[in-house]
Amino acid sequence: MVGRGRELAGFAAAGLAAYAADLGLFTYLRGPAGLDPLTAKALSFVAGCSVAYAGNALGTYRHARVRGLRPYALFVAVNLAGAAVQLLCLAVSHHGLGFTSQRADTVSGAGVGMVLATLLRFWGTRTLVFRDGRPERPGPTERSEQIDRNARLEGKGRVERTGGGVGSWTG
Repeated sequence: MVGRGRELAGFAAAGLAAYAADLGLFTYLRGPAGLDPLTAKALSFVAGCSVAYAGNALGTYRHARVRGLRPYALFVAVNLAGAAVQLLCLAVSHHGLGFTSQRADTVSGAGVGMVLATLLRFWGTRTLVFRDGRPERPGPTERSEQIDRNARLEGKGRVERTGGGVGSWTG
């Protein structure tokens, strides 16, 4: 459980740093730089994703040792899916349910939508982007190879053990 707590804390720290970068850059691009809101948000979103990716790759999931552009592209895709969840929550609340006040928009988009999007981002980040750092269960082919290897080793007085032991499903 300590490992999961550290993972959540690292993910949250990377997310807070990304949020600060996104908000700071968006504010600057909208204000002094004078960019239109969509361009400013698109640029700040990419910057925020980059900060979050760096924080997760170098911190939370540093043991995964991912390389190349594919993990970053997956990370951006997961974050775009999270943004879509937030927008969907806002659209359903505002247009579908008729809750049109600023408070209702804030609760649905920045409250409920943010919680659901964060859950999706956490799942996607650990499952799709940085999965190489976690040991995977052997598939059927690997299990049959292990059984064949054990059969050969038994004749020599040695057996290679895998699984969790007594009471384990992988026994």
